[in-house]
Amino acid sequence: MPMGALQVMLLRLVLLAASAATTAVTVTAAPPPSEVAVGALFTYDSTIGRAARLAIELAVDDVNADRTVLAGTRLNLLAQDTNCSGFLGAVEALQLMERNVVAVIGPQSSGIGHVISHVVNELHVPLLSFAATDPTLSASEYPYFIRTTISDYFQMNAVASIVDYYQWKEVTAIFVDDDYGRGGVSALGDALAAKRARISYKAAIPPNSNTDVINDVLFKANMMESRVMVVHVNPDTGTRIFSVANKLQMMATGYVWIVTDWLAAVLDSSTSRDRKEMSHIQGLIVLRQHTPESVAKNKFISKWNNAARNRSITSGLNSYGFYAYDSVWAIARGVDQFLNNGQQINFSTDPVLHDTNGSSLHLSTLKIFDGGEQMLQQLLLTNFTGLTGRVQFNSDRNLVHPAYDILNIGGSGSRLIGYWSNYSGLSVAAPEILYQKPPDTSSIAQRLHNVVWPGDSTTTPKGWVFPNNGQPLRVGVPIKPSFKELVAAGKGPDNVTGYCIDIFNAAIRLLPYPVPCQFIAIGDGRKNPNYDDIISMVAANSLDAAVGDFAIVRNRTKIAEFTQPYIESGLVIVAPVKQATSSAWAFLKPFTLEMWCVTGALFIFVGIVVWILEHRSNEEFRGSPRRQLITIFCVLSLCEGKHLDGKLTAGQNTVSALGRFVLIIWLFVVLIINSSYTASLTSILTVQQLATGITGIDSLISSGLPIGYQAGKFTRNYLIEELNIPESRLVPLNTIQEYADALKRGPKDGGVVAIVDEMPYVEIFLSYHCNFRIVGQEFTKEGWGFAFKRDFPLAADLSTAILQLSESGQLQRIHDEWFTRPSCSSDDSEVGATRLGLGSFWGLFLVCALICLLALLVFFIRICWQYNKYSNSEAAGEPSAAAAAAAAVDAAAAAADAVERQRRPSRLGSFKDIIQFVDKKEEEIKKTMKRRVSEKDNNQAAGSSEAHSVASA
Repeated sequence: MPMGALQVMLLRLVLLAASAATTAVTVTAAPPPSEVAVGALFTYDSTIGRAARLAIELAVDDVNADRTVLAGTRLNLLAQDTNCSGFLGAVEALQLMERNVVAVIGPQSSGIGHVISHVVNELHVPLLSFAATDPTLSASEYPYFIRTTISDYFQMNAVASIVDYYQWKEVTAIFVDDDYGRGGVSALGDALAAKRARISYKAAIPPNSNTDVINDVLFKANMMESRVMVVHVNPDTGTRIFSVANKLQMMATGYVWIVTDWLAAVLDSSTSRDRKEMSHIQGLIVLRQHTPESVAKNKFISKWNNAARNRSITSGLNSYGFYAYDSVWAIARGVDQFLNNGQQINFSTDPVLHDTNGSSLHLSTLKIFDGGEQMLQQLLLTNFTGLTGRVQFNSDRNLVHPAYDILNIGGSGSRLIGYWSNYSGLSVAAPEILYQKPPDTSSIAQRLHNVVWPGDSTTTPKGWVFPNNGQPLRVGVPIKPSFKELVAAGKGPDNVTGYCIDIFNAAIRLLPYPVPCQFIAIGDGRKNPNYDDIISMVAANSLDAAVGDFAIVRNRTKIAEFTQPYIESGLVIVAPVKQATSSAWAFLKPFTLEMWCVTGALFIFVGIVVWILEHRSNEEFRGSPRRQLITIFCVLSLCEGKHLDGKLTAGQNTVSALGRFVLIIWLFVVLIINSSYTASLTSILTVQQLATGITGIDSLISSGLPIGYQAGKFTRNYLIEELNIPESRLVPLNTIQEYADALKRGPKDGGVVAIVDEMPYVEIFLSYHCNFRIVGQEFTKEGWGFAFKRDFPLAADLSTAILQLSESGQLQRIHDEWFTRPSCSSDDSEVGATRLGLGSFWGLFLVCALICLLALLVFFIRICWQYNKYSNSEAAGEPSAAAAAAAAVDAAAAAADAVERQRRPSRLGSFKDIIQFVDKKEEEIKKTMKRRVSEKDNNQAAGSSEAHSVASA
């Protein structure tokens, strides 16, 4: 016994003695067992079993040779061959349990794993499987099952990521019909649903099927639309699938084959590859469990190869061998920790198991592992780095950091095109590198290298093709009693015509594959069918598609897939109109009476202001009253006139700055009034007036009157749910004639005040009836498209075809063929024109009037200042003469008196004098003031000389 173990035993003895000092009994710790039995269940002669058997044996040898693990205790491997049989696997498992094993490695089959899990649950023996990948084995029903490889739950998420990366929406699942295949396909369906994709067809192959059965299954799969094949079968029989597929020409261009990790195990195990078999799998995408490169891994590969040569093993090592090797080490570390914790390996009889009378099964020999629960917990706490990377389990008993290599088969081998891990999704960098960085699962980071697809094609396949031998597309077409320009049906089932049908047929012809269609008429031709019901039939798979005038609205997109809109549409209001009668006084209608009065008053006011501002300085504003009135009128009306003397006054000019400023403002006002008058008069002389007073959706809602709509369309639900219009106000209509009759009768005679419908219908209706018009603007925006089942690939291809029709101009040409016909010429914008009132111009008039008043104020301030100056100059001339007359009497006194009177302010003149002053010419006033100032200066000079003479005398 090693010294380390002896020291541990002595320490235990000391502790026990100290705790039992009050007793006379001495407790001795039991020594560790010399060996521990470990079972192994797998199929020896299989692709996985050949690699796993040697790997397990090498692992047991390495464990027994390592003194740091299970010191003094050897692992005793007890292996049993299950022969790929669930029954034999159960029998072999029972035989192992009779030999008191503490754990079982295997099985490699998920089906056998389900059976054996019930046995180990009863006997409390942990089961570590290195190859059973069925996700359902992780259920709480099997608490003693531990998966030491990657669950197919993660592998199917990797497949779904690849499907989503190439934007495929449907796949065909080819799988073996057992627990392994069904569990994997179930996980695939869930993973695809998370990516908004689905399994369109499940091709189940019975276990141990011959080539004929596989041929029948693949032939049916080839009848389906999807060309993305996901193959999930057993390694030992799966390769026959590709030879059969090659005969069915399913390995040609346009197909996609994604194969789970079983094929990688087959290829890695094949030391010499048949060139013919490799030719059958060219272009495949294959997944393989990712095992990081390491020194220990390379050393084990070398050891495994040497041992295989010594034992004449012809197959090679695959990834399952690495997981089998790590499984042995996980058990060894778990048992070591179990023993180090002082646990004993004991077995006891299960009272539930007993031999019945006459039975030879000897069930009583099966014993329960007493420490099974503790052993299970130690195994779940496993945490070490093995050949496959980090060996540690999460709460679901799955390995942490599952990852896969993504391979592309080409030539005589495979090429690595990327990786997948649940940490960062698809990438071209190894997962162990990305583990050191923050996770990035954005679409930008998801990337793979280029792939060579079947048929040696580098173009990514569409993944969906309508097969020549497939069933015709069931296309539902609404048949209505009216609007046959859009959709109409003849006597035969395929005799369907109309604008919508022509668009659909033109788009179908642009597809790179044939799509046979069978048109199914929906409706009796006397009453409109319910369009929502037709879309529901598509969603329920009663129809494959719906073609016609289907508006793309919110509630329909929840249950069906629509193509790109091929025509824009929106709800509008149609109302009756009446022609406005013309009269001799129509020229007065653009403005209201109030508007005419205010305009005339402003004209007179501005004329007076301009005359006041220009009268003193502008010669053209003087003369006789008749001449001045003509001048003012010509200036304000911007026309040419003639003076009485025959001279032409072309655009009378203003002289004063204030006059020019006021005239500029007036010109601006005249320009706006003139433009508005012209536009309003033109509209009134050509317009058709509304007969109902409805001008838009708001007035229609508030009117409370009956509203017509097209029966079967979404308009009814929109008016009720979105606009809160009571259903009692809505009147369903079916035909164009019903439209016209309801509008003509009006709400008083059992008709409607207006009709709400989509623009294309309204265009057709108005082409037959000219006494109705569109009121207001479109108040919704939608389009028409073709409806398909959710995620139906044809919808995307048809959308591309519709865009191609639009870019080539063919979409517009088809529209013109059906919608261009003789119709009423009118302009919708002319409906409902109104007269212009003062409310539209009072701001403009107010500004003009204020500017005129401001100009007058400045003018009169200037007049007052000028008049004051003029009066002062007149008073200053009179005292100079008086002083000269009195100079002979008393020169000194006269001079003083003159100076005093000169300083005394003169009195203001009368109002009459001011008016006379204003009436004088500006030029005359300036000359008079200048002359008086000159005389004053001369008189002052003369007075000074005389005064000087008198003083001298």
